[in-house]
Amino acid sequence: MKFLNVLIGTLLAGCAAWAEGGIDWRSENFRWSIERAVEWQSKQPWLVGANFVPSTASNQLEMWQPETFDPQTIDRELDWAAGIGFNTMRVFLHDMAWQADPQGFEQRIDKYLEIADKHGIKTLLVLFDGVWNPRPALGPQKDPVPGVHNSRWVQSPHIDVQKDASRYKGLKPYVISILKRFKDDPRVLGWDLMNEPGNPNPNSYDQEEQWPIEEKRKTHLIFVQTLFGWAREVEVSQPVTVCVYLDPTGGTVHPLDQLAIEESDIITFHTYGPPEHAKKAVEWLRQAGRPIVCTEYMSRGTGSTFQAILPMFKEMKVGAINWGLVSGRSQTIYPWHSWKKPFTEEPDPWFHDVFRQDGSPYDRNETDLIRKLTR
Repeated sequence: MKFLNVLIGTLLAGCAAWAEGGIDWRSENFRWSIERAVEWQSKQPWLVGANFVPSTASNQLEMWQPETFDPQTIDRELDWAAGIGFNTMRVFLHDMAWQADPQGFEQRIDKYLEIADKHGIKTLLVLFDGVWNPRPALGPQKDPVPGVHNSRWVQSPHIDVQKDASRYKGLKPYVISILKRFKDDPRVLGWDLMNEPGNPNPNSYDQEEQWPIEEKRKTHLIFVQTLFGWAREVEVSQPVTVCVYLDPTGGTVHPLDQLAIEESDIITFHTYGPPEHAKKAVEWLRQAGRPIVCTEYMSRGTGSTFQAILPMFKEMKVGAINWGLVSGRSQTIYPWHSWKKPFTEEPDPWFHDVFRQDGSPYDRNETDLIRKLTR
């Protein structure tokens, strides 16, 4: 009841736009029953894989724009992933890439899915992202900042759209078109509507360059609820989710996390803490009675390692999608704090990622473990 009061109060902020036809989160369709979600899980293998962007792309736009779309590298790197037993990739889309070239963008998604399917890999597609550069721009992307983690990753939509609920209606054609085209595609594992809503990423972009944290989170509460409504309209055959991010360990639950728990068909969450933290999160999330997939983990410098986390997730029947596959233009081998002090040489240990660009593993003990657990 407390959450509903908070949600209703927050949604009132968008009523003016809704009255003008800008927002419509109402739908006659509802989320999956627990029984349907459990049945879906019974038909899947143990989901294990990585968040994927090819090593030749620094961000979502560089991955998907026609000039830099790189199916050869995608094919090669997904082959390495399949070789160690990965069967799942989480891949970020971008609304501006669709706005610029709807037909071409969807054809490139189809090509990516064709390649992934060839390697026995299903994909969780992410429609929007609330983290990193708030002002994406089409066209050639700047080179990565040397020695800095994920220095060119961009948010979706643009911050000016995120802040203005009356502009959300302009995003609906993108959402509906993508969902309708792939709504029954068996190569698509599911739909992650927005990555980490409410994350201020203060270490990389000044908080004031975006907007105050609580204002951002209240706005994202409206936006995420809108996205769930649009997804229900399409009646996709795959599960729909938004990750639990702000407080996956119990205690005081932020309305964004509560919304994710109450609206998602399957529960997804992120953890970059040590195994005891991840275990606590899973035990808390199990109260929902739904399948659980960790869609981000594995940062060697924080105790979230393959050796510490992956066997536990397998035992607990939790899907495991780590951050990063091949070291490249995303530069996620560097830790988050490289934004404050860029690295001048390869870090020891790497923060994220599994393979070097020649296909050799960063740590063969890790890839041997993954093969053993996925065999």
